[in-house]
Amino acid sequence: MSSSIARVPPPENDSRPYAPRMWHGCSAPAWWGMLARAGFRVHPKYLGICLVASTVSCLHSILGHLQDAWERPSDSELPADPLFIIGHWRTGTTLLHELLIEDPAHSYPTTYRCMDPNHFLLTEKWFKPYLGWMLPEKRPMDGMETGWEKPQEDEFALLMLGAPSPYRTIAFPNEPSWDAAELEIDSLPHRLRRRWERHFLRFLTRAHTAKPGRMVLKSPTHTWRIPALLRLFPKARFIHVVRDPFDLYPSTVHLWRALSRAHGLQKYRQDLLEERVFEVFLHMHRRLDATRGLVPKEQWAECRYESLVADPVETLRRLYAHFNLGSFEAAEPRVRDVVARRSSYKTNRFKELGESLGGEISRRWGAVIDAQGYSRRGFGG
Repeated sequence: MSSSIARVPPPENDSRPYAPRMWHGCSAPAWWGMLARAGFRVHPKYLGICLVASTVSCLHSILGHLQDAWERPSDSELPADPLFIIGHWRTGTTLLHELLIEDPAHSYPTTYRCMDPNHFLLTEKWFKPYLGWMLPEKRPMDGMETGWEKPQEDEFALLMLGAPSPYRTIAFPNEPSWDAAELEIDSLPHRLRRRWERHFLRFLTRAHTAKPGRMVLKSPTHTWRIPALLRLFPKARFIHVVRDPFDLYPSTVHLWRALSRAHGLQKYRQDLLEERVFEVFLHMHRRLDATRGLVPKEQWAECRYESLVADPVETLRRLYAHFNLGSFEAAEPRVRDVVARRSSYKTNRFKELGESLGGEISRRWGAVIDAQGYSRRGFGG
């Protein structure tokens, strides 16, 4: 089924065959493991990207070993009780992340540390000032500003380090759908589960060393991992963000289309991408329904995208009070500054949903739409 979602295409510089890709931050084992999982099915157009990534990955591995030798255990401390922002892609998790990290007491993984996680403690000071050219000026999926100091999803760091991650699908969008075990972690074989935990904890420890404070983490993939995260951090707090699924669907399709165009190593198939959006959404909510009860009420909060956008300051004030995060007054002026700077930002605009697509969303996602209290907008299902 084709959704015919109309949108201005991503900037041309993001789709150049030899523009920098996120895979240029992978270690050698992470890069070659990802290629092998996809059977080395790379479109000839992107062979140059693969050659560069293969070369650079060896450098990342060497520098990673040097950092391991240089790092002293006494310098590192695992952050206690992180604050996890979870929820489906395009629900406003990035906005909430950017607002919460304005609190001076909070720490977070930066884009540089997530895209170059193998050795940032050793090299960030020297490399980062010269790598601004590698980032596009705007994010390909929504036109938001980029920057090495912007907060980023720790899932990207896990991928670059070689942990099991479904984000390898960004590089290979035409391969079989996401592996449920890589999403849930607990379903992985013991060896792979231990590898994921090792990489995750080591990355968080190093990110906390680089910037101490209460760690605020945002990755939609963590929505599947509540049992694993609670096992590692029993007192962790979770903010679950939701958005009207009728707005969420076209925005999510555009997200994966833009990322596949900007970072893919295959020419993506639109039909596969759209079906994956439908299935992953349902899988996420089935998993969430089965595991959210593990989280004590005082460690869980719900947040609506619509409320966050309408009144971000009051939304944060409510979250601070619910979680006893301390005084919001210290962060409020900085949060208001961010809100003011973003006041001219315009979200993506898509065509009105047709009867066919609207009916399909209502039919397949209707139970979630009803449970979250959104309207079916008159579509059948």
